[in-house]
Amino acid sequence: MKTIFRKSLQILTVIVLGISLSFIIAVLGFMNSLYYETNTGNLEYMARTMLALIGQEKLGEYFSGQSGSAQSGIPVLQEVLQGSSYRVTLIDSNGTVLADTHGDGLEFESHRYRPEVEAALQGEESVSRRNSRSLGFELIYVALPVKNDITREISGVFRISLLIPSFWKRIASVVFPFMLVALAVIAAAVAAVYGFSRSLSQPATHLVQIASSAAEQETRDADSMPPPVVSDISEFVRLDATLRTMASELTARIENAESEGMRLEAILNGMTEAVFAMDNRLRLHLINPAARRLFGISEIRDYPDQAFLSLLEATHSMDLEETAVQVLSGGTSGESELVIHRNGGREYFQVFAAPLLRTGPQGNYIDGVVMVLSDVTRLRKLETIRRDFVANVSHELRTPIQLVKGFSENLAESGAVSGEQGLHFLEIIRRNAQRMENLTDDLLLLMNLEASDTARPVPDETDIKGILSEAVSSVQYAAGKKHISISLECEDGLSARVNDSFIIQAVINLLDNAVKYSPEGSPVCVKAFIREKNLVIEVADKGIGIPPEQQERIFERFYRVDRARTREAGGTGLGLAIVRHIALLHNGTVEVESRAGKGSVFRLRIPLEE
Repeated sequence: MKTIFRKSLQILTVIVLGISLSFIIAVLGFMNSLYYETNTGNLEYMARTMLALIGQEKLGEYFSGQSGSAQSGIPVLQEVLQGSSYRVTLIDSNGTVLADTHGDGLEFESHRYRPEVEAALQGEESVSRRNSRSLGFELIYVALPVKNDITREISGVFRISLLIPSFWKRIASVVFPFMLVALAVIAAAVAAVYGFSRSLSQPATHLVQIASSAAEQETRDADSMPPPVVSDISEFVRLDATLRTMASELTARIENAESEGMRLEAILNGMTEAVFAMDNRLRLHLINPAARRLFGISEIRDYPDQAFLSLLEATHSMDLEETAVQVLSGGTSGESELVIHRNGGREYFQVFAAPLLRTGPQGNYIDGVVMVLSDVTRLRKLETIRRDFVANVSHELRTPIQLVKGFSENLAESGAVSGEQGLHFLEIIRRNAQRMENLTDDLLLLMNLEASDTARPVPDETDIKGILSEAVSSVQYAAGKKHISISLECEDGLSARVNDSFIIQAVINLLDNAVKYSPEGSPVCVKAFIREKNLVIEVADKGIGIPPEQQERIFERFYRVDRARTREAGGTGLGLAIVRHIALLHNGTVEVESRAGKGSVFRLRIPLEE
């Protein structure tokens, strides 16, 4: 690759040589033209002078009185031409040579069609330059017409010629000194070009050294930078300052990037979660130690591009690959669960995958995927232990609770306990036994809803109005005690794919709360309709309402807005938590709109399956 010095030297040298040669050729051409023009002009002047000395009348009489002999002449012509270096030829109107000063003893052919003669016979003065056919030398010819003094007709041609040496022969003696001067001028021009190219390339080379030193890690300190450029060209000086500033910024950014890289590596190495980073072809470019330990992957070396491990080759997990493909195709983050069987057991991992975005000419585009695997095996085991514990305790409590409830009812009915106070105590025992039974039933139902490995009823196309009517019938007795009317608004034929038993349970819980916390004689309304591809079920009441600051927590288990009134009404604190889990099982949501003292509207949204 050529340098600025070599490139500029070559180009400028070619230009200088081209200009010099063109100038020399132009000068020589001009001198050659001037040489012949000068001789031609002198010969024309000589021809006119000689013709004037001889006289048109004498030549006219001569042409009229001659018989065509080339050896004869008139005395005045002989006197004029004697000892002259010019060649004079007299030609009559037929082209016959009557006299020639250099033609003694020669036989001349007709000159009628010689260019200068032909033009002179037409009455014009003519000049021509060519080799003489009779003498064999290059001559300049000037031909003048001769007119008869009486008739004024052209009677002949007076032609004068001069033998002149070639221009190149004439200047041959001075060519060598001229070429020496020309070479000296060219050498001086080339030397000037060399100096100019050197003055141009040295600052550029210096600037390249500055840029190169900034890119080399071992010379990033300020002391190792080359000295400032020395030049009288302001652009080079400004470029030197700009490059030094850019070199300082580049050094700072490289150091910052290296620091961030080391920090990121330390964070990744210290993470207990497994981390993968891959390109859009799912080839792994980063694996932290936790991921290598989890899947038994060796260190990633500097493989060629085509030799990078793919996600499937490294993990042998179709679930992980499917999650990554979904993120690449959808362009949004995704979550999934991964179960790994090893060491005779199962390990559970929560997988979070997000797209890696890169900015290009067309905007942001997905260039890969980053994936994080969190080990939730212990949490799953603890959740299982908790669920089993609650289920076992609930099952164990059911029998004694039912016995307490049954014996209290038997005692009250048999009359074994007399007196108003005894009956009051029996009622307290029965009521609390009923509350404990409701609590254990709700706990068992909630555990069943939370258990991911429990078999679920398959959703089926269900008549919504029918299951809502069944839910309303279940709470109709309790509503009648408080003179609360329950209305149902649902179009006939409205259906959706749902688990009917779960939906009935959710609506019963919402209606039960509405009856419990509404004043006597107030209305409760159940509605069902389709909105924005969702099945919406609303339960509205005119009860005590829920303060805004507590509306976000009412779906937590055992959370009560008014604990005293809730216990008095016989609530367990799990009804709304069960509704929330039923909504999640249908990929839906549950929400509430309420104002304290104005009533509440609970809204269950379930997406319709296509």
